[in-house]
Amino acid sequence: MNGRNDAIPGVSATGTLSAGAHDLYLAIIRTRGRTARNEIAEHDYSHLSELLDIGLLTPDLDDPQILVAVDPQQLATGLSAVWQRQALALLSRAIAVPSDLQSLADAFHRPESSGGTIEYVRGKALISQRINHAVTTAKEEILAAQPGGPRPPDVLSRVLDDDLADLKRGIAVRTIYHPSTRYHAPTRDYVAKITEAGGRFRTLDEPYTRLIIVDRQLAAIPVAEDLNLAAFIHDPAVIHFLVHEVFERNWNRGLDFTGGRTVPQQVVSRMRQTIIDLLLEGTNHRVIARRLGISERTLARHLAEMREDYNVESLFQLGWALARSSQETDESSCLPAASGSA
Repeated sequence: MNGRNDAIPGVSATGTLSAGAHDLYLAIIRTRGRTARNEIAEHDYSHLSELLDIGLLTPDLDDPQILVAVDPQQLATGLSAVWQRQALALLSRAIAVPSDLQSLADAFHRPESSGGTIEYVRGKALISQRINHAVTTAKEEILAAQPGGPRPPDVLSRVLDDDLADLKRGIAVRTIYHPSTRYHAPTRDYVAKITEAGGRFRTLDEPYTRLIIVDRQLAAIPVAEDLNLAAFIHDPAVIHFLVHEVFERNWNRGLDFTGGRTVPQQVVSRMRQTIIDLLLEGTNHRVIARRLGISERTLARHLAEMREDYNVESLFQLGWALARSSQETDESSCLPAASGSA
């Protein structure tokens, strides 16, 4: 093959020539299959490179400035054989690499290599990598508490197939979300699909810590508020505590969430009470929406319904009504208890 090595020539990802290179080759064979380099138009230089890379053109042995066309049929036979050998070699490497790296993977995930029964992992990328590995190798159960607002739609879309695959292979999955996820359409769609496949969700409007427990053998919790440091726990006693005293207690206080559009009145009431408290503190709408993990549009809908409940027309009137209602509540709580009469 004209001394060419086994490297794959620089052709397109589809293995075919561009239209320009195709036309240039046809033009060259019309001139008896020979052309001088300096006769190639500048706009055809990239097409010339394609033909040289794949081997359809080769320099004349007597004059390297002269390019000679090569028989495409013979070239195709040679390239096919080379690429098939390379494909088999890559396939063999792909099959062998898991077992080749298993000892390194065991050392990477062995607790003893990072400080015993508690590993401290720094950096969001590495934390995510460790969690993904634990989840994908789960055998029985995944428990997750995910505080904060809705997850980004692209993240939900990216993990959906993997989560469905976990459920299909018999993994029990339970997840706790913030109530604001009930107002987020992408999260509702995700929850509905996972619930249909056997997963379970609840929402909890109390503060709780991010927590992931896999097979009751590994637990991951944040160490720093910025989520850049996490603790991976392997101690059975600590995991037992996290399962029963933390996750299960939170789960039992949560409300079932199956992805439906209807929001339980209990969730609505508690969220609106939080909105009232923040409004009375003078918090602006953007900050309120961010704290609750809802959109400003959803917040505006709550405020509109609250104005209707209090029979007022403006936010100023609503604020006055809320302050007056709060003051009356405080005053009534300070009244002495009525004494019984004979």
